[in-house]
Parts: sequence; structure tokens; C-alpha cells
Amino acid sequence: MENLLKKVKIVAAASILLMGVTACSSGGNNEGNAGKASNTGNNAASTDTASDTDSATKEPYKIEVLSQLANFAGEQGGWYGKILKDKFGLEMSITAPNLAGGAAKFATLMASGDLGDLVVFGNDGQEYRDAIKAGLLLDWTKDGLLEKYGKDILANVPEAIEKNKKNFGGGTAVYGVGHDASNMPAGPSEGNTMTYQLDMRWDLYQKLGSPKLTKMEDILPLLKQMQELEPKSDSGRPTYGISMWADWDGNYMTLGKQFATMHGYDIGDGFNQGSLLEIAAHEDKFQGILDENSYYLRTLKLYYDANQMGLMDPDSLTQKFDDVVNKFKDGQVLFSWFPWLDSSYNTPVHTDAGKGFQMVGFEEQKIYSYGFSPYGSNRIWAIGSKAKHPERIMEFINWLYTPEGVMTMINGPEGLTWELKDGKAVLTDFGKLALKDNSQQVAAEFGGGTYKDGAPQINNTTLKTSTINPDTNEPYDWNMWKSVLEDNPNPVEKSWRETTGALTPKELLTKNNQLAVNNPISTTEAPAVMDSMLEQKLSQVGTVIKEHSWKMVFAKDENEYNKLKNAMIEKSKGLGYDEIIDWQVEQTEKVFALR
Repeated sequence: MENLLKKVKIVAAASILLMGVTACSSGGNNEGNAGKASNTGNNAASTDTASDTDSATKEPYKIEVLSQLANFAGEQGGWYGKILKDKFGLEMSITAPNLAGGAAKFATLMASGDLGDLVVFGNDGQEYRDAIKAGLLLDWTKDGLLEKYGKDILANVPEAIEKNKKNFGGGTAVYGVGHDASNMPAGPSEGNTMTYQLDMRWDLYQKLGSPKLTKMEDILPLLKQMQELEPKSDSGRPTYGISMWADWDGNYMTLGKQFATMHGYDIGDGFNQGSLLEIAAHEDKFQGILDENSYYLRTLKLYYDANQMGLMDPDSLTQKFDDVVNKFKDGQVLFSWFPWLDSSYNTPVHTDAGKGFQMVGFEEQKIYSYGFSPYGSNRIWAIGSKAKHPERIMEFINWLYTPEGVMTMINGPEGLTWELKDGKAVLTDFGKLALKDNSQQVAAEFGGGTYKDGAPQINNTTLKTSTINPDTNEPYDWNMWKSVLEDNPNPVEKSWRETTGALTPKELLTKNNQLAVNNPISTTEAPAVMDSMLEQKLSQVGTVIKEHSWKMVFAKDENEYNKLKNAMIEKSKGLGYDEIIDWQVEQTEKVFALR
């Protein structure tokens, strides 16, 4: 770790170009463990703070939460709402710009002079800086707020605090802290599965003889055979190889980057829609997304071919992410880029019958891993400058950076979904059901409603969930617990393990040297931000790329496809694409020089 820290000089290549925000699923990254933790950083034991005070002695405090990451608006209820009320005397009303207005909604709130009590930013780009400059965020060093009420933050993620102080506080002020901090040794940070991987209906794959796939395009004839094997869903609707959605799009088709991530490249991190570069995690290489050999254009061609073969869901142009989730639940979709999306289909009803998604993969794959970072990443927890009781909010954020807070946030309440036995966390019978099927009813003593109703709705993390919990000496993520991995795998998991000889996809990818791991790096300088003129050009170029990308996928024939592709490139270049790329290449090369 010491040698690693000597290398770090500037923000990670995957997140240096931070200019825009787009919606993201709450499924998130199922991140993973890379080895035993050390005795420092975010493995420090929880310290005594004011958050230990009985909430019964506190006046109830309803806070307004603005979360650029949330896919929910309204009151936080259920089991998590009850914990907040019982432990902190807090009630939360969540505003989600993603759901209404986006950047315009945020701009309106900025103009009002009040962003709310707790503010969660999708990245540490221009909007975060503007909020600091406008005096709308509280300096955590004021009146000793962080030292008195954030002791666990200081003990467990000191590098993340220092990064924020140097990058955004002139070396003295602290306006927030980033997500997914960890002091684990360098290595893949995901959990049992990767953030992105090639998953299919494993039962159908086996029925077809488990053919080997060499390159990404090989999935199409296989998906066609699967579709012929199972043409109808559970409810009798037609099945499709691929079903897409556009409500995550920013300056390009978000799903157009997915196969780049399976070759070791990423275009931002989901919320970094300002980048138009595919940047390698494991090599000092990059591609403009409109380069002839780019993975983005190659992916669009794959989607076009899928549509020509009858594999593309025709609703992809108009449906939203939630619509696709429902189609997964019904068995209408045969392919997934995201292992966390598999769970929509991999319910006990399906897996007990031997049906389910698992990683299939292909020989040329090199899956992108974000890597562990003691500095945290770019999604920010902050406190509004007009908060009536900032110390109460700091108590809550502080708790989120403790073992108890992380375990609760990602695994549910102790005693309901999990419990400690012989110093190790194990799932309860209810947890085994609810963590795989969130429609389970929760007992009134834990808040009532369904388990899904009580899920944390802010949709941001604190410590990397694959980090070792010092209380159990196992990762926080329940999927990685020994008790879970060894507990009666369902027929689909059992079949996959017997076939591959691995317990988890990450284990198999590691063994086959098919991972590309990004290095954690930091700097005393804030990430670069485009000037307003170039940003305007980016917006115009992004509109062209996004609109033409979707039209290309659904072109009537290859002639129309090529015309649309050429028009996209020509119009983008006419609006300043090359100028944008030159600026982004300059920033990326700064990273490469100091990796």
C-alpha cells in the first residue's frame, strides 16, 4: 500500500473529465474484496461520537435531502426510515432531480439559495464547485463540526477528507466527502461479480451445448438460438435477446459504452457523461467514441445487427429502466450487461426451477475494474449551509462511515436480515428471502411494508462494500460472506460453479487474467472542468451523438445505417467534436504521465 501511495499524483483517468450528470440505477456496483485489510484507514473501529445519544432526548428533525443520485422522491420510510428516527431522531424528505427537471431543477434550487439540509452530488464537477462558490454548502471545519461529530469519518477515511480539502477547500475548508473509499491493497474492488460483465440465461446456454464465444459479436447467433428455444416469457410475451432504455443517456447512448468496459475501457463512470473518450484502465491508451475502431461504434453495429435479427426489443426507443426491470422479472430478456440486474429474474421461483442468469463471457474480454481507493470517488456527501442542525446531519453521515452504518445500509437491520454468530455475519431466514426478493413483508417492529419500501433511497455509498469489516474480518457485502457462499447454492449457481471450477465470476476472471484494474490516484488540484463555451459545444455534440446512435440501431438497412453514422460524425465534427476530444486528451495524458 505504501508503494502504491507514492505513485498517486492526480485524479483517476476514469473520472478526471467531470462535466455532466445523468440518471443511474440504484443497483450500483457490487464491489469486491482484494485481500485482508490493514489496521488503518477505514478499518478503524468505531469511535464514540454524539450519535450515540438516545434519539428520545432529541427534538424530531425533518431534513430535506437533495440527491442527484436518487431514483425516488418523497419520504424515506420502512425499515431504514425507522432506524433513522430511532437512532437519530431524523425524518427525511428526498428530492431527486433525476426524476423531474434534471440540471434545470438543480439550477432552480441553486437560484433559490437553498439546496436543502443534506446534499448528495452525482459528481464533484461544476455544480458542486458552483454550490461551494455560492456559499450553499457548509464548511465542515466550522465550529469544529467534523472533529466533534465526524470522528469516525476522520478515523476511517482521512485520505478522502484530505483530498476534498485540497481539491475544493483551498487546503483548509472541507465541504464534503466522496463515496466508495477503502484502504484495501491494490486490486479489483468489485464483489463476487463485476460492475459490468456478459451475462445470459445460463439454463438456455447449457441446453445449447455451452458454445465458446471468442468475440463480443458472437453473442448474436447464440441469443437467436436462445430466443428460438424460449420464444415466450412467463406471461406469454415475446422474448428478446436485448432490451434497452434511454433514460440514463447524457452526451451519448449510455448502453453504447458497455462492451468497451468488457475490453478494459470506460467512458466515465456512469455519471461522467462529459467524456467522449474511451480510456483504458490497464494501459495508457484511449479512443474517441467516434473513432472508426472505437468500441462505441462497434457496439452500435452490434445493436443494429441484433435488431435486424429480431433480437432487439422494439420498445427500447421509448421505455424506461423500470420497464426493462419488469421485463427481466417476466423472463422477456435473455442477455444482461449488469450482474445486479440479473437478480430481477434470479428469484427463488426461477432458480429453484434451474432457470437463471450467470456470466458466460468471451475469450477476448478484459473486464474493467475501478480498483480500491483510499481517496474515495467523486459522488459527494455534503451539508447545506442553511441546515438548522448541521451537527445532527453530521452524526448521521459519520455513522454511514462506520461498520455498523455500512452493514445496515447495504445488508439491512441486524436481527432482521442478518445476525452475528461466532463473530461472523450470517443471514437470517428472512434475509435469505428478502435480499434476493425485496417484495417480502417486513415485521411492524422493524418498520413494516415490504423490504423494498424500506431500502435506503438516497442511493449513494460511503465505504467500498467489498472492504473488510473489522468486526467480522469479512467484506461488508453479504454476497461475499463465507456463510453465504457455502450455503446451499441454488441449482443455477451450482451448475455454473461445477462447469467453471470457480466460486464466483470475479474468481474466474482473476484466474484467467481477464481483469483490467484502474489505479487509485489523487492530487492537490481539483479535476479540470471545461470552459462554458466548450461545454456548450459538448452539449450540442452530445445531442447529435445520442440521437443518431438510437437511429442507427433501428435503421431499416445497412445503407441507412451508414448514412446515419456518417451524418453523426460529420455533424459532430462541425459542432466542435475534435476540439472537445483535444481538450479531453490533454487531461487524460496528464493522468498517464503520473500513473
